[in-house]
Amino acid sequence: MEKLILLHPADNVFIVRKTIQANEKISVNGIPIIYVKEIALGHKIASRDINKGEEIIKYGVPIGSATEKIVAGAHIHLHNMKSDYIQTYTLEKEFGHEQ
Repeated sequence: MEKLILLHPADNVFIVRKTIQANEKISVNGIPIIYVKEIALGHKIASRDINKGEEIIKYGVPIGSATEKIVAGAHIHLHNMKSDYIQTYTLEKEFGHEQ
């Protein structure tokens, strides 16, 4: 897992420490994942399945919650998580489709 790092034992996300290229295969906790899109340095990858509404834990503290079920190895970003502390910008808000 040279491309991913776990920052705290309580985290449910890995942090990308080297860009993952499109079509690159990486094993996440023994699960082989082929990434269809590039995932940049600093982004989050689910270390395990995360249920809708479950907290996203980074640095051992919650940074937000899942807006949908996120499977192990999936990229976590604004499309599937929200901040529980500040309003999160999404494309839906830009186009008037707030949830």
